[in-house]
Amino acid sequence: MQHQSSEPTVTQQAAETLDGWYTFHDFRRIDWSRLKQVEASVRTKMVQEFQAFLGELAQVEDQKEGSHALYTIIGQKADLVLMVLRPTMEEIQDVEVKMQKLDLYDYLIPTYSYVSVVELGTYRGSGEGNPYENPYVRDRLYPILPKSKHICFYPMSKSRRDGDNWYTLSMEKRKELMYRHGMIGRSYAGKIQQIIGGSTGFDDWEWGVTLFANDILQFKKIVYEMRFDEVSAKYGEFGEFFIGNRLETTDLEAHFAL
Repeated sequence: MQHQSSEPTVTQQAAETLDGWYTFHDFRRIDWSRLKQVEASVRTKMVQEFQAFLGELAQVEDQKEGSHALYTIIGQKADLVLMVLRPTMEEIQDVEVKMQKLDLYDYLIPTYSYVSVVELGTYRGSGEGNPYENPYVRDRLYPILPKSKHICFYPMSKSRRDGDNWYTLSMEKRKELMYRHGMIGRSYAGKIQQIIGGSTGFDDWEWGVTLFANDILQFKKIVYEMRFDEVSAKYGEFGEFFIGNRLETTDLEAHFAL
């Protein structure tokens, strides 16, 4: 009796990516019960040290050698998130270590973090010439983060389920699906700014998505609309969502006042 051999698996072409600044999301919970035991004058000095640290980050941003954003987080997953962008992973780690040495950070408990690199896919092509010299592409890869009122972050991956495996689809099919998917995103231009971080090999998911908007309801609208698109409906897998409000450096003393 002869056994039928299974058909060989066809290896599909991987999409090339353009990669920019490295990104780090640091989520923290404030230990209010311990902070209440700290004298007000000492607490003020800790906040001022944190403000000076953020001032150093602002100087880097002014020189266009990186960017950062500080937001509160709504709900019990975290209280704060600091998002940092830098040209190298070494610089990302330098910022992380400096944060951990701050006196205030003894009272900020880590709850989650995410590491990635700003990524642009090339399903629609990368244009003529060196894409890294294209001003539009450079603005996307090395962005100065917006000062929007609200932030939304979530990690995601493409599925590998039997019958719904993104990585067995042909390049032509993926291009077709991503074009339609991208049309939804472009319909929110002016309402939402999106930063896609590629994290394959860097973190537990394949992408980290950060959205910025002045109208927080736009986060619900775009995610809901995209769920009906085939890319998300059949091939999208999502982690936890974090949303929050912008926290200005000048408002830190009031935020930590007790």
